[in-house]
Amino acid sequence: MTDELLAAKSERSLKNEAVYSGVARMVSQGANLMLRVGYIATLARLLSPHDFGLVAMVVALTGIFDAFTTAGLSSATIQKHEISFEQISALFWVNILVGILLALLCAASAYPISAFYNEPRLLWIAIAIAPGFLLNASGVQHAALLERNLRYVTLSAIDTGALCLGMVAGVLLALHGYGYWALIAPTLITPATNSLGFWIATGWVPGLPRRGANIRSLLHFGGIVTLNNLVVYVGYNAEKVLLGRFWGAGPLGMYTRAFQLIGIPTATINSAVGAVLFSALSRMQQDSARLRNFYLKGYSIVIAVTVPITMFSFVFAHEIITVVLGSQWTEAATIFRLLTPTILVLGIINPTYWLLISTGKQKRSLYMAFAIAPLVIVSYCIGISFGPEGVALSYSTALVLWLYPHLAWSLRDTPVSIGDLLRVIVRPWMSGMVASAGALAAQHYLGASVSSLVRLVAGGVVLSAIYAFVLLFVFGQLHLFQDVLLSFRREARASA
Repeated sequence: MTDELLAAKSERSLKNEAVYSGVARMVSQGANLMLRVGYIATLARLLSPHDFGLVAMVVALTGIFDAFTTAGLSSATIQKHEISFEQISALFWVNILVGILLALLCAASAYPISAFYNEPRLLWIAIAIAPGFLLNASGVQHAALLERNLRYVTLSAIDTGALCLGMVAGVLLALHGYGYWALIAPTLITPATNSLGFWIATGWVPGLPRRGANIRSLLHFGGIVTLNNLVVYVGYNAEKVLLGRFWGAGPLGMYTRAFQLIGIPTATINSAVGAVLFSALSRMQQDSARLRNFYLKGYSIVIAVTVPITMFSFVFAHEIITVVLGSQWTEAATIFRLLTPTILVLGIINPTYWLLISTGKQKRSLYMAFAIAPLVIVSYCIGISFGPEGVALSYSTALVLWLYPHLAWSLRDTPVSIGDLLRVIVRPWMSGMVASAGALAAQHYLGASVSSLVRLVAGGVVLSAIYAFVLLFVFGQLHLFQDVLLSFRREARASA
């Protein structure tokens, strides 16, 4: 009986700690979302599509090095049930070596990139962003220690502060007429600030590398995660290389702004909830029942937030582009609308990745990446002749077709079934459809003569109100959110 009480107490403690971390992460990512949107809106009015296109040409190719920045070793540190000081120190030095190598490779690739696009300015852009890989690598293990201990309040504060410094630098450079260099400064300032903050917050100083640290299994785990990230990156970014090569900086700039804007909600939700899910699920991997229950609750929150964002983006695509980016970017509205299905699809499939790697099934995730990458690359090749709009449509279509096979494959032999997820998805989806109809009616009522900002705000209020009412009261999901909030309150009182 005593063991059962201790287990129950441990479960409540972990649940409350995870909820507390999750709420902190959501608040932070919500703030980061507003900061990013404001930053994009500001730079879109200070820089031209051509400026964005030039940097996107380089990043589309050098971004492949990002898959190696952590070498998957942050995930290895978090997922490992027990890990020693010597092992973490050894992983730190591996990260540093990888960071140095990536910086050198990025600088060495500058001339080939410039020649590939036949654009001399890309040479110095590639050289300038190279040090960012080492700056990122120096804080990988310190950030992993914060995540392992669910210190997401601290982690979030550092992330937000570093983001603000980078953005301020970018805006100041843009105001003083430095053009595309305003986009490069944050790629150095933000990771430098992040790594410094992580070192100070953990107070951890790595030891010198020693033999016998026994990190082979950790390197193997990290290698699989890294290869998975690499394949996914190539699959999800090949279209930018094709657009830059065949359509030039201007069309690529239009596409990347729409792509970045449409990707912010998915990245924000995944960063806020996914990291917490991974940390908590890694602790529960030996208890299938607890893991399933916790995962489905976290998944419910993700879908409940993802659906209305998807609907809002689709219905008000023109208003969002006009308000956020300005009138010179109106051509991006069609691209933005064609990309909106990706918000929902990625919101549905991304959480399965955290389930797989937290339970040691990282190889399956890798095999799935090898399957989806050729699918989306073929879709880009089909759409490239129609320009950015054709690529956006073909990419969204490929992801929609991949949705069910992904769920069926990823959930096989796990405590979670595809039926579990479908039951979670159906109520937010139906609520979203009803809310979208109400938003369309509001949009029609206001008419084209009303400003884009008024239509955007009014439509968002109508959609959010209808969605919340239908989901929480008609479909009875209020108890789910109450449970999360009560857990947070218990944790807050315990901390006080």
